[in-house]
Amino acid sequence: MKKLLILLFLLLPVLGLAEDGPSLFLSGNDLTALQNIDDSSSILSLLSEEQPQEEPEPEKVNPIREKWIDEIIALSKTMYERTGGKAQRAHESGDIYICKNYTIYLFRQTAGKYRMAGYPDKKLIIPDNLPRAECAPYAYGIAWKEVSAKDGNPFYAAAEFRYDEALSEAENYTLATQFMQEVQRGDFFQMSAEYKYGLDAHSLIFMSDYDPATNTVHWTDSNMRGFAKDEERYAYVQYDAVEDISFFADAICHKKRGATIYRLYEDIIAR
Repeated sequence: MKKLLILLFLLLPVLGLAEDGPSLFLSGNDLTALQNIDDSSSILSLLSEEQPQEEPEPEKVNPIREKWIDEIIALSKTMYERTGGKAQRAHESGDIYICKNYTIYLFRQTAGKYRMAGYPDKKLIIPDNLPRAECAPYAYGIAWKEVSAKDGNPFYAAAEFRYDEALSEAENYTLATQFMQEVQRGDFFQMSAEYKYGLDAHSLIFMSDYDPATNTVHWTDSNMRGFAKDEERYAYVQYDAVEDISFFADAICHKKRGATIYRLYEDIIAR
């Protein structure tokens, strides 16, 4: 009796089908399987068997883009080793060891061999920081000037954090932490911060993706750490510096502060 009820239940959907509709009747093999079912839990188990899932395709990586990032990081390692751990002058506007100047230097020294597929004849550039007046109501250093790809800018703003005074400090801190979890290898980072190294703008380049296992990021830069001597600023180059992301969340989670992550477009090609 139990088997008959199960069979009728499975056949219910086909009772109202037109003669020319698709056939939903059970095959001989299906009937044989039903004859071997002893209780309702067995039929439920049969119907709920999972179908094999297709593996998602891995994200495609542009080897030329990765090669350029490798070269930027390698050049910073060379610069770091060249300084021998000694502070370098970072005082005059043309000194390459000033933080933004340092990232510009690394970019310009390596960019000549590359272009964007969408604009293969356009020389690549890195935008300057947004002028102080245009940063308002936020502090200087929160972002770069807006320059389009057609004008040679190979970066886009992948993520940004702006302290929102309409939210609580705790809510802002959560957003700052989530923002830092977006970091990827090769990202250029622009922030306006308040931290143990000062209250000002800073630029750096991340050397690896955010690591959720350790909650850390690795980066290279110049002039985060430094000192003043004879009324001039001297800076240290850092290579493979590492901190918990709370280090950056703490730095940017202040009124009028924030940061932007700039990422290279995927269509980087060799010149």
